[in-house]
Amino acid sequence: MAKANADKLKRLRAWVQNYDWGRCGADAQVARLLALNCGAKVELDRPYAELWMGTHDSGPSFLADDEEENMGLKEWLGKNPNVLGHKVLEKWGSDLPFLFKVLSVAKALSIQAHPDKELAKELHKLQPNLYKDGNHKPEMALAITEFRALCGFITLEELKGVLEDVPEIVELVGSASANQVLDIDNRDGAETVKSALESVFTQLMSASKEMTTKAISKLKSRLHIKSQLRCLTEKEQLVLHLEKQYPGDIGVISAFFFNYVKLNPGEALYLGANEPHAYLSGECIECMATSDNVVRAGLTPKHRDIQTLCSMLTYKQGYPEILKGFPLSPYITRYLPPFDEFEVDRCILPKGHSTVFPAIPGPSIFLIFLGEGTLYYGSWEDMVNEGDVLFAPANTEITITTTSELQLYRAGVNSRFFHAL
Repeated sequence: MAKANADKLKRLRAWVQNYDWGRCGADAQVARLLALNCGAKVELDRPYAELWMGTHDSGPSFLADDEEENMGLKEWLGKNPNVLGHKVLEKWGSDLPFLFKVLSVAKALSIQAHPDKELAKELHKLQPNLYKDGNHKPEMALAITEFRALCGFITLEELKGVLEDVPEIVELVGSASANQVLDIDNRDGAETVKSALESVFTQLMSASKEMTTKAISKLKSRLHIKSQLRCLTEKEQLVLHLEKQYPGDIGVISAFFFNYVKLNPGEALYLGANEPHAYLSGECIECMATSDNVVRAGLTPKHRDIQTLCSMLTYKQGYPEILKGFPLSPYITRYLPPFDEFEVDRCILPKGHSTVFPAIPGPSIFLIFLGEGTLYYGSWEDMVNEGDVLFAPANTEITITTTSELQLYRAGVNSRFFHAL
């Protein structure tokens, strides 16, 4: 293939995942972008959960250019590895180290965690039908709308409050496990706290279906009575909402153990390996290492691996860090999680303005989320419209000029990776 052609930006056709927690039809940004990206017909009663942009085998992107139409991006990168830049090629081979997504969440996703590299390799080897690859999956969610999630364990003090206020949990875990947590004081070390939390959480998640159904029924009745005497807390309201989505599911009660996070548009949350979380509602841009490994334990009709999940978690406590991003230029905000594989830029460019994405030593994927404009790179120029997805080779400087307000997102390899010694 001619080098000039390899250096050109490549238009991509994205992939859609229709998981049952997705928003239906035209309500989903995923459906809107898919229709614009590749002319797919939107079915009004079908859920549109995730738009994938990348090379993962479970949802690969294809080139949309005439001369290479229907060639997978992964195959094209294999034939043109230099477009990745030598540092990326050296570390990750001829593939993208990140997977870029848009999520449209109508109801809660499973309570889940992603394995670290060592565990991912082991799970993939033992159960390749469930764990699709041997990679870890740190990830970041950047809110487009208000975005709600459960993430990480609450503090020890909050946990003690839960065990005192929610008798149904004590019924499920037994008073011995509950007292183990309640009896901890400030002089006890971190390992004692971690051990007690792991014990009580594992007991809860392992409760029998019969006991769980009974406990949730009691919880509903009690909260209904309480609601006539006082306003329910946000967490209590959430638990009742989750129960309507997943009746009788242990994930309903375990929500009391996690931080309830609400992101405003433009705020981001990152999740390392072995950290429990569940997205609840809203729409977001998501980026992660190229993997689809998920260990689930609740709020799901899919396979649950409770033993693996409970044994793999870090059991860190406290509210997660919320990334606000930092300005790269007047119109571009960058979000840098503590992972080599990826970063995300959010660009909001008013009508009639222009901005520059400087050349970087690694590849990028651009998503035109709203609006239209013109991209200039080298001697090339391209009109872009909402729904367009483009792959940009390493060392490509891109200037964008708008004809209407433009909102776009860029995923690339983390800048810190290129500056590391």
